[in-house]
Amino acid sequence: MDIIALEHHPAAALIGCLRRVPLLERTDVLVYAQALISLEQIHTNCLNPPQNYIWLQELRKTQELRWSLAAWGVDLFRLDGYVTYTVRLAGGEEVVYDLYPPIVEESFEADGTLALIINDGMHRLYLARMEWVVPQVTYVRGIPKEYPYYAFPRLGGWEGLDLLADNPDPQRYLKKCHRTRDNKKLYRDFQAVFQNVGRSRSRLLKK
Repeated sequence: MDIIALEHHPAAALIGCLRRVPLLERTDVLVYAQALISLEQIHTNCLNPPQNYIWLQELRKTQELRWSLAAWGVDLFRLDGYVTYTVRLAGGEEVVYDLYPPIVEESFEADGTLALIINDGMHRLYLARMEWVVPQVTYVRGIPKEYPYYAFPRLGGWEGLDLLADNPDPQRYLKKCHRTRDNKKLYRDFQAVFQNVGRSRSRLLKK
């Protein structure tokens, strides 16, 4: 991965951006506008993944990103805000990406359990587990009860996750247990505020 430029933004800037994140299908709902948002170092044992698998290709891309950022003096697991970095692709095209700490939301489930659901950054947090790191996350509390994260936390936590070579077919594999039939109504649209956070980084490995 050929990172040619990088800019760091402080925690206050990150929090300011997150307060403007809308729901994907309700742009008038800024789901984090009144939430308590902080950067915390939390052991991954305390976090609740919602999805049933790790995609090996994405895990390798995450590891490559960690190494490339380290060459710029940036720790993937301790961003202390967020970074904007520019990558030059094989054909000479330059693409700009934003990267923030994984998003973890506090959620009270039906049985009274307080779950710390991983909203975004699943593969980074799995890599942190592999490297025995206690990562920094963006911890969000006080989300309106009518707008919970769109899937339930896994009952088994990290245990029993499938390591898959390819992104599974949702018609043949249960990726997550959704809260509603139309789960996209609860989807947080980070792409509306940050640059290229929802796009695949597969092209970046091709120098």
